[in-house]
Amino acid sequence: MTRRLLLRWGLAVVAAGAVLAAAVWSLAGRDSPRVPTLTVEARDVRVRVTAEGHLEAVVSTPLTAPVSVRRPLTVAWTVPDGTAVHAGDAVVLFDPTELEQELEDGLSDQRAAERRLATAEAERRATLEKLDRDAEVARRELANAREFQNRDAQLYSRMEIIESSIDTELAEAKADHAETSKAIRDQLAEADLELLSIQRERAQLSIDQANQGLDALAVVAPHDGIVVFERDWNGETIRVGDSVWPGRPLARLPELDEMQAVVFVLEADAGGLEQGQQSTVTLEAHPDLAVPATVRSVDPVAQPRLRGVPVQYFRTVLELEHTDPETMKPGTRVHAEIVIADLEDAVTVPRQAVGELDGSPVVWRATGRGFESVPVTLGVTAAGRVTIVEGLQPGDRVAVRDPNRTRPEAIDDPEAGVRALGGSE
Repeated sequence: MTRRLLLRWGLAVVAAGAVLAAAVWSLAGRDSPRVPTLTVEARDVRVRVTAEGHLEAVVSTPLTAPVSVRRPLTVAWTVPDGTAVHAGDAVVLFDPTELEQELEDGLSDQRAAERRLATAEAERRATLEKLDRDAEVARRELANAREFQNRDAQLYSRMEIIESSIDTELAEAKADHAETSKAIRDQLAEADLELLSIQRERAQLSIDQANQGLDALAVVAPHDGIVVFERDWNGETIRVGDSVWPGRPLARLPELDEMQAVVFVLEADAGGLEQGQQSTVTLEAHPDLAVPATVRSVDPVAQPRLRGVPVQYFRTVLELEHTDPETMKPGTRVHAEIVIADLEDAVTVPRQAVGELDGSPVVWRATGRGFESVPVTLGVTAAGRVTIVEGLQPGDRVAVRDPNRTRPEAIDDPEAGVRALGGSE
């Protein structure tokens, strides 16, 4: 009986102790959540980005609307896009109707100006002849007045002498007026003739511009090649009936000996993209043909590829290792794979393990006394992971999140946390 009571009492004590330990463990778990960690290890990192684009010639001759025409032109005819042409062949023809009308108007204005100029010259000659006659009469009257002026007081009365003197002065005034009128009318007639000459020159200028425009209405190929028309935001080329301004790019005449690929890399995938990186270009029409290439240039600013679509791309030019004129044509669709990084034994951590302290990237390394923040230099970013160039060594143990942040829902099992965050032991 006593032994049985002692056994029951012992079992009760053990149970109470287990319950107390579980409660303490539970409270400790709530108050001090454990931070998941992982051990840093070196691994190979290969980062590739894919992009789509097209082929274009490295060297191409631009064809533009004629700049000699100072007004919009209407497209009357074009060769089909991609047509092979020879030097001197017409590529685009413009409607000559308005220029022909301008030419007729200029010729009409020129004829009218010439008629007015001839009439003004005839009127000038007639006016000057009349003024010459008036001046000659005035000179003769003055000569007679001076010759027969009454000056002798013994022969003429004082009144007659005064009247004769007045007549002489009047004759002098008439002569001076005739000469002055002739000079003034000559100057006015000269000014009228200059104005009419300016009108004639302006009409001639309109004629010359119309003739230059008519001579430039045909855009011809300067050399042999394939015509590739320029496209607008909507991917459309010029069409018959379109109105284009002088100097607008119309098409290009590429030289097919050397091609390059122009691809568009999504802005989110362009981290680490730079000149000199290796790539592989595959033609959409020949998927079995892969051409090695090198990144020649990357636009400094990402831009939308289509109007109304906010997605932005970096325009990237790839230099092809070789060109096959038989299969590689301007505008051919291509796919490219660009090697952003190909590293061996690189130190990597999950993206969540990298934080920021005072504006610089850091990770939290585990020590015997807890965690310490370690400044790091970041490299390329792989899928879910970041390479560490400086700051960590293989074998270091780091937190997969900021240990200073309180997270009541933290996982007690560190290995479970590592697996959830993509880490590995």
